[in-house]
Amino acid sequence: MVFYFTGTGNSLYIAKQIEENPISIPQVMRQDHLEFTADSIGIAVPVYGHEVPSMVKEFLKKAVFHTDYFYILSILLAVTMSLSMAACGQNSDNESAAADTQEQSTSTAQSDQATDEAGSNTETNAEDTPENGAAEGKTLVVYYSATGNTEAVANYIADATGGDLFELQPADPYTDEDLSYSNENSRVLQEYEDESLRDVELISTTVEGFDEYENIFVGYPIWWQIAAWPVNQFIENNDFTGKTVIPFCTSASSEIGDSGKLLEEMAGTGNWLEGERFRSIASEEDVAAWVDSLGL
Repeated sequence: MVFYFTGTGNSLYIAKQIEENPISIPQVMRQDHLEFTADSIGIAVPVYGHEVPSMVKEFLKKAVFHTDYFYILSILLAVTMSLSMAACGQNSDNESAAADTQEQSTSTAQSDQATDEAGSNTETNAEDTPENGAAEGKTLVVYYSATGNTEAVANYIADATGGDLFELQPADPYTDEDLSYSNENSRVLQEYEDESLRDVELISTTVEGFDEYENIFVGYPIWWQIAAWPVNQFIENNDFTGKTVIPFCTSASSEIGDSGKLLEEMAGTGNWLEGERFRSIASEEDVAAWVDSLGL
């Protein structure tokens, strides 16, 4: 059994080398019961600023593992951390595992890989899906995530609203080197300096049943005081007439600024609200409080 949290897709790639169908931590966190039994259990995660992502920390604290062998893969270093576990049936020391992981070196900014489900990026909350599988949700959470931070906030919003998730995935995924802001030859810096390069093709901009959604959250990291441009194609390709659109972003230091207003101008349709910026490691409580304040 292998769990993963992906930043650039590297964690997912490594996880798939170990197990054909690894389990997404953001998705499994939406379950009420987090108890797992297997001969061996592994977790593949990136490390940001000497720490694992906040959602991974939360997962390690809440989950109960029954296994003989527990290990954590810290991506970039490609180092396997093996922790000796008690006999099958004894709970693992989750917080110790999280602490050990933090000793690994920091990761650069990263972008997310495709989701496991072929043919559609939309993920529907189980409690909002009738037996025939047709989505009844009126809220859609669309996001592009570069390091997993925006993905975490998107999941919190989906939980708070009972909404559906739609991940924006570049057809040509960003690598670690692509996102190295300090490297003058990096892809992201080249795109910043030359706006003609910002037309990033996405795997899909089409959301099944898009007309049914009344409220659309659009999430992105801030790149040079504007929305990360991989969201642009989705904004340009969809009609938001009659919909309330709420932008949200993640950034370690930059505010939301005019990023939402610029997307509104790009869309040309929809009732756009002011939006909100969250710090890189946002808490579920802060996100839920903001969603509640919207009165949707």
